[in-house]
Amino acid sequence: MMILITYDVETVSAGGKKRLRKVAKACTDYGQRAQNSVFECVIDPAAWVILKNRLLEIIDQEKDSIRFYYLGSNWDQKVEHYGTKPTYNLENDSLII
Repeated sequence: MMILITYDVETVSAGGKKRLRKVAKACTDYGQRAQNSVFECVIDPAAWVILKNRLLEIIDQEKDSIRFYYLGSNWDQKVEHYGTKPTYNLENDSLII
């Protein structure tokens, strides 16, 4: 299934900057960056539970926000891309370089 993750982390404090890096790292472990604070993740349900819990442990819900958009299995029919930042096939290409 494809999940789109968007987040807004407070970066005024050093702690906020650290949370921002941790959120980005967690998302990078499971998907590709589509925009600065937007990640596309093709992920199985078990890995999704792990990632979601990891992200919810990182953010400060009093200062930060995170959204999860569930695009499902037919996500390739729902996503159009134009312009820079070429993408790769999340289901067939390896994320490990």
